[in-house]
Amino acid sequence: MGTLQIQLVGCLLVLEDIMDNSHTRRGQPCWFRLPKVGMIAVNDGILLWNHINRIIRKHFRDQSYYVDLLELFNEGLFQTACGEMIDLIDTVGEEKDLLKYTLALQRRISKYKTAYGTFYTPFACALLMPGKKLDDYNDVKDILLEMGIYFQVQDDYLDCFGDPEMIGKIEEFKCSWLVVKALEVCNEEQKKLLRDNYGKSDPANVDAVKCLYKDLNLQGIFAEYEIEMYEKLTTRIEALPSKSVQSMLKSYLGKMFKRQK
Repeated sequence: MGTLQIQLVGCLLVLEDIMDNSHTRRGQPCWFRLPKVGMIAVNDGILLWNHINRIIRKHFRDQSYYVDLLELFNEGLFQTACGEMIDLIDTVGEEKDLLKYTLALQRRISKYKTAYGTFYTPFACALLMPGKKLDDYNDVKDILLEMGIYFQVQDDYLDCFGDPEMIGKIEEFKCSWLVVKALEVCNEEQKKLLRDNYGKSDPANVDAVKCLYKDLNLQGIFAEYEIEMYEKLTTRIEALPSKSVQSMLKSYLGKMFKRQK
């Protein structure tokens, strides 16, 4: 199942980097930026996706859960594509309205773009194989989706305050958790500074936004958010009836908490 998850994530990231016109992914050049690759990467992304169906067909065709597995991955791709669409709508074109960005929108993007494919799909695979019914684990699904949203918030934070090579969301006018929180706490003068600088690739504009984030103490706000999320998720996990599921989710959460990459 790990191979299937790698194929799914690989497919989505290859295509996302093209749509976002990104330069790096985790500190490395995006696939389509490599010499002799370019827009061939679009076809590579399609090949990666099609290999998911081929792997499932080759190894699981005779299993009772074969159709459910196919539907799970198709649904994961659909949910992620919907999240990508929402993410892109306000980042293209000349009319960009920063004030449209809200916490509700950021959570919606993160839920569909990140949480379904990266957090829920692997767990659902583990349920299908021994014959479990996914509907019996909706409480676990809700926790996993919330963990996926938390993971995306961490990514947004690290994009600005982590490794300096991990750049992108400021330049790309993304609805990140940081810009949403900045809009919640800044005054009118600071909002104007955001509008004048956010979404521009010039290093001076990026630095202006980062300086504002520091002035607004977004690092402190994030630290409080992270502790709050960890405690809330831990409480919800410990309320689950299955000790084995609790153990698995706590392991997930422990690896995420205060991660640096």
